[in-house]
Amino acid sequence: MEYSDRKAMGIKIAYIGGGSRAWAWKLMADLALEPALSGDVWLYDIDRAAAAKNEAIGNSLEERNTPGKWRYHTADTLKEALTGADFTIVSILPGTLDEMETDVHLPEKYGIYQSVGDTVGPGGIVRALRTVPMYRDIAQAVRRWAKDTWVISYTNPMSVCVKTLYHVFPEIKALGCCHEVFGTQNLLLEIYKKYGGSQDAVRRDINVNVMGINHFTWLDRAQCLGTDLFPLYERFIREYYDTGLVKEEGFWQKEHIKGGQCVKMDLFRRFGIIAAAGDRHLAEFMPGTEYLKDPETVQDWQFGLTTVASRKQVQMERMEKGEKLAAGKEQVELLPSKEEGVGIIKALCGLGRFISNVNIPNESLVIPNLPKEAVVEVNAVLDKDCIYPIMAGPLPESVRKLVLPHAKNHSLIVRAALETDFEAALAALMRDPNTGSKISAEQGREMLKEMIRDTKAYLPAGW
Repeated sequence: MEYSDRKAMGIKIAYIGGGSRAWAWKLMADLALEPALSGDVWLYDIDRAAAAKNEAIGNSLEERNTPGKWRYHTADTLKEALTGADFTIVSILPGTLDEMETDVHLPEKYGIYQSVGDTVGPGGIVRALRTVPMYRDIAQAVRRWAKDTWVISYTNPMSVCVKTLYHVFPEIKALGCCHEVFGTQNLLLEIYKKYGGSQDAVRRDINVNVMGINHFTWLDRAQCLGTDLFPLYERFIREYYDTGLVKEEGFWQKEHIKGGQCVKMDLFRRFGIIAAAGDRHLAEFMPGTEYLKDPETVQDWQFGLTTVASRKQVQMERMEKGEKLAAGKEQVELLPSKEEGVGIIKALCGLGRFISNVNIPNESLVIPNLPKEAVVEVNAVLDKDCIYPIMAGPLPESVRKLVLPHAKNHSLIVRAALETDFEAALAALMRDPNTGSKISAEQGREMLKEMIRDTKAYLPAGW
């Protein structure tokens, strides 16, 4: 890597999961729009043909004279991708959407409903059994071929993936990135503007204290340009709690505000701090007798149960789009993705400090009343080759009681996945509030056996 006039040139990025349909194109656009960075992206994917198509798509950007100058290459091996990498991005799909169909929909016959199914609950746990061994292999490969690379992980279940990286290679430089907090900041920005705030404010003017775990993240402070947003948030909830937001004309019809936000509003009423993720994620961390009791209850709370059939339809559309992009019949949209990965890379290259919410081990007890071994989501300052977690402070006790079982479960899930330990996986399943509140241990055992059977092609020997 070389520097010239506050630019970092000759960067090597290893992209594991480089055949991604959609997310890779967003990264390409972000890199192409950033004039301070340039270099090479090496795409590694078990589906080499998909990575090769992305190579063609990425290199087609060079013809458009974009500010960021990048060359894309398809790597034949993980070693080839990682050797000499300054940054490693990991965004993988563990298995196929057929496996995810089991994750999400098989538990429904036991009365367990999941609105996402990729983080917690039966779907999140079984997805982790597939993902953790892959992340073990990635951590071992980083230790062998790129021990100084910065690993930026986008894969779910986020907390478990990051925990695996540090479990296998304690000296790894890794962090997990998630955009859920950004959505809550956007909501707060709209509230600020609605109640008389500056119309020129942007999302990064919303300063928040982030605390919790991925997809179950909380804010106990929020302000915009010196204005405390908590009183405005309370006012907004008084006005919209009974109807939700999607029924409001005009203002709430923003693309980044989806669903009624009713779960988020209810959690604020109950616990006094802001839940900083979408309703579909938040609901899954609570007991299954609450927001996910049954489909009718879900409808009452104005969020949705995402079907895997709809995901398959989206995937098919993306595959068709990828063919057109690779053939030059369409072009990648050069629009900022609103992700912060490129900002993080710039900061780690030494091109200016940057603050973002990240997922990292709680070793410095930035959340002092969660375990040191937990992977937490907090704000951090990123600077040249360094990350400094910002002290978040303790979670309110009522919220800590909700977060702690999940944080403890992460260790159990990693152990179950690495040791092919069915009993550990079952214990994690029954400790999960969405599952344990609705079925018996014997039903849990039967369900887990069925789920493992249906995903066995993507599990290590021993299951």
